[in-house]
Amino acid sequence: MSELKKVLESLKKRKKEKINYTVPKLWFLEDYHIEHKELPQNEVMVNPYDFYSAVIEEYILPKKEKGIDYSKSLSKALKLKDTNGDWIKKSVLYSMMVRSSSSWDSDRSYSLDISNLDGLKETGTFVKTLALLPLLKRMGVTVLYLLPLSKYALKDKKGELGSPYSVQSFTELDPMLKEVMTGDDTTLEEEFAALVEACHILGIRVTIDIIPRTNSVVSDLIKDHPDWFYWIKASEAHNYRVPFVESIPDTTYPSKQWMKQVYESSDVLRHIKMFEKNPLEVDEEKWNSIKEKDTVKFLKKVEEEFDLRVAPAFSDQINDIQPPWSDVTYFRLYLDDPVDSKEYLKIKHNPYILCYTIKSNLYPGKKPNLELWKLLSSIIPFYQTHFGIDGARIDMGHALPKELLDMIIEEAKKVDSDFSFIAEELNMENDISAKEKGYNAMIGNGFWAEPRVSEGELKKFINMLPEKVIPAFACGETHDTRRITKREGGGKLTRFLTILNYFIPNSIPFINSGQEVYEAEPMNTGVDADQTDLLALPKDDLFYGKLALFDKYAFHYSHQTSSEIVNHLKDVVKAREKWVDQITNLSNYVQLHFYNDNQHLIGISYFNKDTNKCLIIIGNSNMWGGEYVNVYLDVLRQKSKNIETKARLIYGTYEMPRDFYDFNVNGDLYCYLGSGEVKIFEL
Repeated sequence: MSELKKVLESLKKRKKEKINYTVPKLWFLEDYHIEHKELPQNEVMVNPYDFYSAVIEEYILPKKEKGIDYSKSLSKALKLKDTNGDWIKKSVLYSMMVRSSSSWDSDRSYSLDISNLDGLKETGTFVKTLALLPLLKRMGVTVLYLLPLSKYALKDKKGELGSPYSVQSFTELDPMLKEVMTGDDTTLEEEFAALVEACHILGIRVTIDIIPRTNSVVSDLIKDHPDWFYWIKASEAHNYRVPFVESIPDTTYPSKQWMKQVYESSDVLRHIKMFEKNPLEVDEEKWNSIKEKDTVKFLKKVEEEFDLRVAPAFSDQINDIQPPWSDVTYFRLYLDDPVDSKEYLKIKHNPYILCYTIKSNLYPGKKPNLELWKLLSSIIPFYQTHFGIDGARIDMGHALPKELLDMIIEEAKKVDSDFSFIAEELNMENDISAKEKGYNAMIGNGFWAEPRVSEGELKKFINMLPEKVIPAFACGETHDTRRITKREGGGKLTRFLTILNYFIPNSIPFINSGQEVYEAEPMNTGVDADQTDLLALPKDDLFYGKLALFDKYAFHYSHQTSSEIVNHLKDVVKAREKWVDQITNLSNYVQLHFYNDNQHLIGISYFNKDTNKCLIIIGNSNMWGGEYVNVYLDVLRQKSKNIETKARLIYGTYEMPRDFYDFNVNGDLYCYLGSGEVKIFEL
């Protein structure tokens, strides 16, 4: 029996009656054959056992084809042509943190409970995430990109629930994601497998985040491999800080030109002297005598017996203004010092954390920690063989030694040669390097450029993309940044960018969970955001001042305009799906120009030589004023064999689809673009 059917059977078997339970209307399909009641707050009251059963039985399973093993990657399950992972170029990605994205205050108690009045969990689970899949299909999503799913540590946790990036065990899933309604009938692992299976049935691939550079300060690996970590005295931990080097600016890239100055700094030497030998090396007999199964309790004993604890991590920039990250530490990827630093560091010392030991891609040692490397390169194959995932993003992969990165990619490709890799590369100039390393796509800097429409950065970003050797994400926000809705232009800008991103050349549309409902509060304030973003919501909002990456948080799915973007995407998705082969082939791309060109006007077109048709996308990124525009069609006319031009408006932000006859005396397209409007034509 498939894992998805196991979940279905459990829900039906364990059904309880008379439960006060609501879901957002956005999650509910009108053709579910279950008893329900629509509420005025854009919610629907349901029996949760009936509702999640209906999602599986009435929406997902009818789309399952006989004889296909959906527990495998989609490429293997459907025996698709091997693209070496380049299938991602035709994808639409949706970034999700399961714990937050499928959360809902289902008993309407004005609190998000781990166990509510009916004993049910209101934070997100794998099973509840099934209910979001119909919504993702309406948005044209073909890849579900999941933020870390591994068991994470609660010691020194960030926020109410802790950070998913503080990984305690690579191969154990986060127990918070287990569904209460299924009880012991299905395991946490079976429920994740059921989610992957459901996605594959619907034609959605699944990618995950892995974090091979850092681990929790209470990692389960410490018990058997204390030498893989860095140690300081527990009694001196309160003095641990990022070392400061005078005369070097804040947050400076650790190039070799600074190395001598860094190692001559008195504060750097003070910092290095804080590090100690690992406790196993100090006293093996004592170490073994206090060992116990629970890692946190064991490390508490280590502090008491040895006065030692694992050193927290910090940024790999010189004089970074961020304090140490109390919940994570770095792995010792090399068992010796960086080769380049040996001429500068003369004092006797123990293994230490510093920008030059962290940047092991630039400053390697001579003794790779091969046992650790083998373990790190086995993480992705574990998720491939157990759950059938299709791709992965390697967190800070560009900062890993080339040989280690090669191992990670090679081991995954052995399992599935069509596995796809996403580079956490934000610098657009590093596209060639990312491709050479084996990546199929990169994040890029769209999240920074796209919202800065009045500065002309959106247009620069679009014009730059065709020159790149791998595609970048077309996105205006990520889980680490400010929300588009809180940028200049607000919700109108969010809608504009979400729609436009489906057609930008040499890019991959990327939707950050919550973006589609105009979510204002960032999930994190890590990049291009600050603490003022925590004031995005009204003070009386349940989630005011909270971050979805660390706190109990549910997106505002019942917001007054929560279905607006999804409804706009109906015709947009149809156009993309019809034209995806042309959109993802740069030889079909033609940049369009306007008679009175300016930084706000965007013109994109794709020509299909087989049908002699073209797709035209024009947009006005001015959020405050519209204008009449004339669009040059000369380049397209030169490609076309026909003299006659016929057109149809297939999408307009403020117009319904219609036949289009507005051409000027030169035969060029003439129309009005409202503020923040996108128009899509077929010619």
